[in-house]
Amino acid sequence: IMIIFRTVAVWVLGIISTVSAFLLIALVWPFDRRGALKHYFCVLWARSIIAVSGVKVSVTGIENVPRDRAVLFLSNHQGAFDIPAIQSVLPVHFLWVAKKSLFKVPVVGWSMSLTGYISIDRDNPAEAVKSMEEASERMSEGVSVVIFPEGTRSETGALLPFKRGAFMLAKKSGVPIVPVAIQGTNRIKKKGSFLVNPAKVRISIGRPIPIGASDEKELRNMTKRQIEEMIAAPGVLS
Repeated sequence: IMIIFRTVAVWVLGIISTVSAFLLIALVWPFDRRGALKHYFCVLWARSIIAVSGVKVSVTGIENVPRDRAVLFLSNHQGAFDIPAIQSVLPVHFLWVAKKSLFKVPVVGWSMSLTGYISIDRDNPAEAVKSMEEASERMSEGVSVVIFPEGTRSETGALLPFKRGAFMLAKKSGVPIVPVAIQGTNRIKKKGSFLVNPAKVRISIGRPIPIGASDEKELRNMTKRQIEEMIAAPGVLS
């Protein structure tokens, strides 16, 4: 019964906070070209969702996030709560590269568009290349970007193959890769279910990987190795 009550509260307050965030983002959009205020409202939205859900997020490695330049955050993907969890803890201004279908969701998609998030259509290679070019341009302007290189969430928690696009972007932009490992979100909301379960989430931020002369395969291997090590590191999630 408590799970049902919490689920109702999450959905009702989640809708209210989502609509509120959209209205605030729309209000400041004409004046906030750099996006700092819009990002702040997105962080408030994420923290409100996390709080109402009873989710406890712990983060390690925050000192690995450069504050003086853009980076490319690459994270594994376990569940729907990955986005608010990551949004609530990363201490820098960043943009998401997200699948195109999310931008069609009323209110949510409108907010993402106004905030400057970058849509990607993985079924259309030409459009996907344009999306990566846009992401590279934004990083050249000093704004970090977050991508799930698996492309979709892992239902088992095991890492799925990393897609090539994220590492092509890393080579093109030249900014360091910062690996991110997230654990526990797959226990909050099961795929296809509306029920929300409180859970502990651990976010680990790895050491920046300089691009240098490394090719895409080497970058992929180094990123995957760090994420696997962070997932395997001792920690209590219950």
